Amino acid sequence: MSDLEGRYRLLLRLYPGDYRRVRGEEILGTYLDLANLNRRWPSVADAADLLAGAVRERLRAAGASDLIPGVRLAAALAFVTATGLAGLWAGAEQITANGDRSVPTFGPFATIGIVVWVAWLLVAAVDAVAGVRWTRLAIVLALVLTAAVVPVADLVGMPRPRLFHLVPQATLGLLALALLAHRPRWQRIVTLPTALGVGLSISASLAGRGAFSYRWDDGGILLTYTGVALLAVAVLTAAVLSLRGDARGLWATLVLLIPIGLLSLGPLSALTSDLVGANYPALPVIAGTAVAVVLGSAGSLAVAVAACRRGTTRGPLGDPEAAPATSCPTCGR
Repeated sequence: MSDLEGRYRLLLRLYPGDYRRVRGEEILGTYLDLANLNRRWPSVADAADLLAGAVRERLRAAGASDLIPGVRLAAALAFVTATGLAGLWAGAEQITANGDRSVPTFGPFATIGIVVWVAWLLVAAVDAVAGVRWTRLAIVLALVLTAAVVPVADLVGMPRPRLFHLVPQATLGLLALALLAHRPRWQRIVTLPTALGVGLSISASLAGRGAFSYRWDDGGILLTYTGVALLAVAVLTAAVLSLRGDARGLWATLVLLIPIGLLSLGPLSALTSDLVGANYPALPVIAGTAVAVVLGSAGSLAVAVAACRRGTTRGPLGDPEAAPATSCPTCGR
């Protein structure tokens, strides 16, 4: 056995045992036939393809085959929410004529966060004119800026958005990386005008107020309202799809529980501080609340997958003669 074959076989162990016994040699032969003769390691693309196929088959074996389409749906909702929030905060970064100029600013903007929000608006622009590959690259760059703004702002002594704004934005962006490659063009085009419209409306509403309301306000109310709206849209979508026997919406709702919970991190942290007897939500309380949100939401998703597994009886996959003739030998679809 060559090194390359052995490494492909190691990756194939990610697949369920029954499926591997039926399709394993066929999949292995396909990859070996396509591989360069001098190659010793599977390519990154092949490894990612095998990993994705293994995840699909394990979910299918667990009776949760709609989970991945549900993640795609959740990614689309997360993407719209992230770009809409970027427009919201970009508008709130403005400094009005009535502002106190003794307070540090980032040029004509309230904080250095304007760089982050503009980056997310550019993601929407890229999505409107380019393919999903470029959109994902733009999302990665925006995520890097979202993470880097905290140490950079602290290093140069510039004001920045609070973590209440940045953490849910990054979470929505990470989920948006799972965007479906082929979406209707109208969905791609409508995102940027929506985000810009939100930003302009916020700018207009702040025009007559003293500046820095964005900086001093933790955004808890607006973020919580956003989380509630996202939950309502997800539940409504799940209800409509369920009427057609489609479980994607239910899975999307479960996947979205993490960003929805983090959008409400402000009031949840205040509630946690009351429960633990703290005077106010200090950083340990906020961090603990965020961890509880992530673990609780991920746990609910795991419980749902486990419930599907318990409700699924063993199918004919173990019998080569009974394997679906229409299954792709590479991805199993």
